Amino acid sequence: MMKLEPYLSLMSINIALKLTLLLLLFLNFVAVRLVLSADEYNRHDFPTDFVFGSGTSAYQWEGAVSEDGRTPNIWDTYAHAGFAHGDTGDIACDGYHKYKEDVKLMMETGLDAYRLSISWSRLIPNGRGPINPKGLQFYNNLINELISNGIQPHVTLHNFDLPQALEDEYGGWVNPKIIRDFTNYADVCFREFGDRILYWNTVNEPNVFTIGGYDQGTTPPTRCSPPFCQKYNSSRGDSTTEPYLAVHHILLSHSSAVRLYRRKYRDKQHGFIGIAVYSSGLIPANDTDEDRAATQRARDFFIGWILGPLVHGDYPISMKTNAGARIPTFSDRESAQLKGSCDFIGMIFYNNLNVADNSVALKRNLRDYGTDMAAQLICIITFVQYPVTPWTLREELNIMKTLYGNPPIFIYENGQRTQRNSSLQDVTRVEYLHGYIGAVLDSIRDGSNIKGYFAWSFMDVFELLDGYNASFGLYYVDRDDPKLKRYPKLSAEWYGNFLKGGKTSVVGAIELEKDPSSVSVGHLFQ
Repeated sequence: MMKLEPYLSLMSINIALKLTLLLLLFLNFVAVRLVLSADEYNRHDFPTDFVFGSGTSAYQWEGAVSEDGRTPNIWDTYAHAGFAHGDTGDIACDGYHKYKEDVKLMMETGLDAYRLSISWSRLIPNGRGPINPKGLQFYNNLINELISNGIQPHVTLHNFDLPQALEDEYGGWVNPKIIRDFTNYADVCFREFGDRILYWNTVNEPNVFTIGGYDQGTTPPTRCSPPFCQKYNSSRGDSTTEPYLAVHHILLSHSSAVRLYRRKYRDKQHGFIGIAVYSSGLIPANDTDEDRAATQRARDFFIGWILGPLVHGDYPISMKTNAGARIPTFSDRESAQLKGSCDFIGMIFYNNLNVADNSVALKRNLRDYGTDMAAQLICIITFVQYPVTPWTLREELNIMKTLYGNPPIFIYENGQRTQRNSSLQDVTRVEYLHGYIGAVLDSIRDGSNIKGYFAWSFMDVFELLDGYNASFGLYYVDRDDPKLKRYPKLSAEWYGNFLKGGKTSVVGAIELEKDPSSVSVGHLFQ
């Protein structure tokens, strides 16, 4: 009789292998579906009180720089010195005259909120003293127009645009006199607009504002000292001390304004005050202890410089150790006033930086902020566009949650850079927004206390370093048209579709691109 056992054993093994293969195929299918599901989301996946918006700032959008009593600020001076490729914000998007048209576009896009800034030199032309009635009227009109269209204003008080009068008089942010003048300016804004404004942001990007403006000399007010000036020689400034001094006074100005608001206005107006910090994904250049330590040090110097005092009452230890006597100290009273002086954090996030150790720099006798960091920062950018790596935003949000007690966070700027006049079919911007909004959703599910997301920018504006050469906008502004006509890009259609509840994915963006009705003026760049 033939023995069947070997054949039965082989058959059993064969069946088992087939079942295992089928199970693996099924699990792979499920995994792929899960990835696709995570990649496809809609507005209703976010908390009901989560706000979506977009933004611009005064100098970048308003124009009308010499109209109705406005006086120059340090950004005017910078642009007119030719530092932005010869471009200026003299006209910008002419938002001063076209604000009703722009608010209508915001409403049609479906924005919950709009982030704007007030021009200090339009509201108080001399930096202190009398209020300009025309400036007051403009901001009242703009705020009222937003609210009447169901759009929540988020207002920034300072965005690279200190009145030139205060810079000329006493050096602006490097002088402690600025604390009193900024607090008085904030008082005017709280009094005149606070009955309608719930979210205030004192200073935008104090970290990069001071690095560029007081160390490298590449942004307003272009103060620096050799050998640290990166592009332009300057006869004003001290790169070894002024970045630290300017941030110190910004922080004290912030806490002074917050103290004033909480004492005088909060019980009646019920608003919240924060500060917006520029952040990047920080990644060790190499898998070494030295580069990992340098990455933490860079995080201290970049983020902890601002958030350390506001959350813990003092600068990070690494900064105090490396900068020594060149970084100012807080008194006990100042430290107590700073600690807890933010109701929320504004986060500005665009790109990643690879970080390599540069500890040897600490051996130099003459050092600036960048040398004190003892780290080399390598920017990652290809063909003027940012790589789409949303996981780095999620990682930084998780780190902030751990280091700073999970504060409420608004992502106040996040967007893709492209060359101007490239195309209305800005698929790369859609891919970028889709990825990073998805990362915000993932971070919320991780437990991060994120309250809102604002795409930068609502339309193509005057950019700080690029002038009009680069574009971040959802809407294209035709600068060859005397009326500066606005046109929706693919990203505006995609964002609007998402905000109105549509399920969104990159595939959906491609489908929009193929739809000739999705962008009304696609012929402009054909």
